[in-house]
Amino acid sequence: MRRLLLRVTDAAVLLWIVTTITIALLHLAPGDPATLLIAPTATAAEAQQLRTAMGLDAPLPVQYARWTGGLLRGDLGTSLARAMPVRAVITEALPVSLFLGGVSLLVSFVLGTLAGGYQALRASRRVDGWISVVTVTLFATPSFWLALALVALFTSGVAVLGLPEWLRLPAFGMQSPAADAVAPWSDRLRHAVLPLLVLSLPGMAGVSRYARQTIRDAHRAPHVVSAYARGLSRRRVEWRHILRTALTPLVVLFGLTLPGVIAGSVFVEQVFAWPGLGRAMLGAIGARDYPVVLGLTVVYATAVVAANLLADVLLWWLDPRRRT
Repeated sequence: MRRLLLRVTDAAVLLWIVTTITIALLHLAPGDPATLLIAPTATAAEAQQLRTAMGLDAPLPVQYARWTGGLLRGDLGTSLARAMPVRAVITEALPVSLFLGGVSLLVSFVLGTLAGGYQALRASRRVDGWISVVTVTLFATPSFWLALALVALFTSGVAVLGLPEWLRLPAFGMQSPAADAVAPWSDRLRHAVLPLLVLSLPGMAGVSRYARQTIRDAHRAPHVVSAYARGLSRRRVEWRHILRTALTPLVVLFGLTLPGVIAGSVFVEQVFAWPGLGRAMLGAIGARDYPVVLGLTVVYATAVVAANLLADVLLWWLDPRRRT
């Protein structure tokens, strides 16, 4: 309990540092929301009036104190560009990012761990080499290139290569423009294929490389060699000794990648026009929408801190040595 309280205190301090640096950098950047929202023909007096209405005329410490006070009350402020509560902006975009990040994280870890375990325990040297080439290539491929390549392949490339028509996938948006307000799930799933591929393939490759080495190291551990020497079956040794030993570093990796559920799809949401948190963040940065940027920063920082706390708790539960 004492360790958990210390971690929570550290998390609160870290969150304060992140938000303080963010608000300082936002105000150090040239321009402000009033410059972007005011009409080109507006006078200096009208521009100053707009800044006063937005609260931008107050000194930076005063603005920071106002925002911090609102945050402590659960109020993230109002979007300067969209004239709606920041909480509503986040609530509207969060399900999109959770869907993309959650599904891609699940696919990456399940397939990556299976592939890495197969390489470490079952694959021949030749098969292991070919799988390693594929995973290293996928992991090193830039996301923007992978996205453009998949768009080209599954749109015009389907016709050029003579592939079946059902492989032609939509490249942009969450649903077809001609669909109703609530499109059928089949239409939305077809729109989700390409974004999920771009998010899942590099993640699966990275998890596969990590799991391969972790399971291989566990396979060489003295207690595993001893288990084989006692005549235990291969399946029992793999499940009760190798995988249990490899589980701890895999949990650490999971904790480090868990924030990607909401923060890892910024580029994909922008390229494929999915209205998630990443796209909202990019739009808010371009519009100098300080409340939205700060609100999303709090969400991202909280996700990172919470994931680290979750990893600590899981490690404490899985590894009895940490309980002492």
